[in-house]
Amino acid sequence: MKFAASLPAMMSAAAAPPLANFTATTTSRSSAPSIQCNLQFYVRHHVYSHKKYSKNGITIKYRNLPKHIRPEKGYSSTSVRGTIYCSNQKERNVGLPSDHITVGAKVIYAAAPAMGHNQESHPECNSRVPAILTALEKMKLTSKFRGSDVVEVQNFRPATTDDIGSVHAGPYISGLEKAMDQASEKGLIFIDGSGPTYATATTFQESLLAAGAGISLVDSVVAASKISKDPPVAFALIRPPGHHAVPKGAMGFCVFGNIAIAARYAQRMHGLKRVFIIDFDVHHGNGTNDAFYEDPDIFFLSTHQAGSYPGTGDTAMRTVFDEVIVPCAQRFKPDIILVSAGYDAHLLDPLASLQFTTGTYYMLASSIKQLAKDLCGGRCVFFLEGGYNLSSLSNSVAESFRAFLGDRSLASELDDPSYLHEEPLKKVKQIIEEVKHIHSF
Repeated sequence: MKFAASLPAMMSAAAAPPLANFTATTTSRSSAPSIQCNLQFYVRHHVYSHKKYSKNGITIKYRNLPKHIRPEKGYSSTSVRGTIYCSNQKERNVGLPSDHITVGAKVIYAAAPAMGHNQESHPECNSRVPAILTALEKMKLTSKFRGSDVVEVQNFRPATTDDIGSVHAGPYISGLEKAMDQASEKGLIFIDGSGPTYATATTFQESLLAAGAGISLVDSVVAASKISKDPPVAFALIRPPGHHAVPKGAMGFCVFGNIAIAARYAQRMHGLKRVFIIDFDVHHGNGTNDAFYEDPDIFFLSTHQAGSYPGTGDTAMRTVFDEVIVPCAQRFKPDIILVSAGYDAHLLDPLASLQFTTGTYYMLASSIKQLAKDLCGGRCVFFLEGGYNLSSLSNSVAESFRAFLGDRSLASELDDPSYLHEEPLKKVKQIIEEVKHIHSF
């Protein structure tokens, strides 16, 4: 059963941007509520030079990255404090040994920037992860400045085709791998029926790396939870994103369903049967939805734009979190929480019309961390999805890191309230009450 409700448009003296609204969708043989919203935006362009590196058998172009961000050649472990080494053995060990986990770490992250998977001037380009990493360094949120509080997982191995096959159809996986020859010849191709999703010669292997980063972080968090009641939150800073990729193919910039693959891995390899997935990307995580719609052991809850002006922002999202997400999670009793962390609901993002701020993302990160601590021993992994204004993306991810670390928010220094419209809070409350009635809580 599905449920949707729309709020009427609310006009102001400002020129009306494209119509949009905010929808919350829950999937676990359950229904789909709706709430609405909007915003104003701009986009910044960054220009970088290219350099080539080889990582995990892939030739990758890196865009003038600082030395601390560039991966080492080959597989040798980097002797930097706050780094976890993941072996490249064919057989993956279930959970990293406890002595590989920095005791007292608050954040674990892995980066797979997919530098070869790129189309110039495309919003989902290879500038995204480097922009985040540069911001984390600039804002002193890395192990260089925070010591053992922040740990980076490096040299993780790619996901296997069996890992990918736990979510995606075999013909799609093999067909995409074969298409790499065509991509190598042409430089760039578009995957049929994907809405459109581009591919380059490195797309297949770099997509395996992205999924592998998420899997490695699941291993790390599970291992940490066995020796600590307060394990670190993990963040997979990866691309291509994944929540639109359906079982039979790519879609909407997404190649493989990274979070869905990690969910199946957590169930299969760690016995974490009940997986609660929160998707706060501005777009519906249709691929994740389709993968698990008939699975009662995975609860998928998506909040996303749907179609009316003006948009909801921080206050509405906080209310949705407290009155919808928390009760759903409490009733579901998850073993692990996974998060599709899209930052394209930010009011400056060029591909959407909501008005989240960096403060909204601080609130979400802090609240989800606490929810995981309350319900599933702190086991929680974030996966990067959307976010296409490099400034708002990097600032918002940095705010998420601050929330994980327990630092105070710097949103007041980053957000400009003059961009914000009044939120239709009465309508939001009305829709939430309808959702609560449908879900009987």
